[in-house]
Amino acid sequence: MPDMKTIKEVNLDKERSERTGFSEVIYCPGKSDEQLENIASNLINTTENVLFSRVAKRQHEIIAQILPDATFYEKARMTGLCRQESPGWKGVAVVTAGSSDVPVAEEAAVTAEYMGCDVLRLYDVGVAGLHRLLAHASELQAAHAIVAVAGMEGALPTVVGGLVSCPVIAVPTSVGYGVNLGGIAPLLTMLNSCALGVTVVNIDNGLGAGYTAASIVRRIYGRSK
Repeated sequence: MPDMKTIKEVNLDKERSERTGFSEVIYCPGKSDEQLENIASNLINTTENVLFSRVAKRQHEIIAQILPDATFYEKARMTGLCRQESPGWKGVAVVTAGSSDVPVAEEAAVTAEYMGCDVLRLYDVGVAGLHRLLAHASELQAAHAIVAVAGMEGALPTVVGGLVSCPVIAVPTSVGYGVNLGGIAPLLTMLNSCALGVTVVNIDNGLGAGYTAASIVRRIYGRSK
């Protein structure tokens, strides 16, 4: 049997930013204290912006003991290490149907910000009160990429997609009553959207949506890396 002490459990992809334009995002659930300490120690001298996702407050405290400049975004459940000044590229909008969708939306917004974008947040503008969304039509039409976050029946991205010419990244959330099925109901609604230009990420995947929106905007500004 191998000696468990000799097995390398952490192997950071330090060249990822050179290939993709942004450093590896560290997913924290299930990681031991020792693994988090090892990861944080390997990032002490990094010059990149780094994100830890789905971070519990106690995990952030472990990270911050080694990286005192790390910031905890409690709503987004993220810890960020900001080592580069943001160029402030405009064009990302993050929209939610309800206030209960905000944690997933904040995960998307913080991700896009750490990738160099300024983010327009429009929260609690769901289709149950359509006038709230329509009041921001001009702002939405000025965006280059929109993240639309919704639980319940998940209709918001289809409505947004019918108002704008830019890509809409739809995020189903696990918010809703029993028939919501933990996000499956809005996921199916979004996958069956009749609005063109709407693409869908997985349930509660604000990280993936924010990353995609920021990647689109970075390309527009001529920055693929």
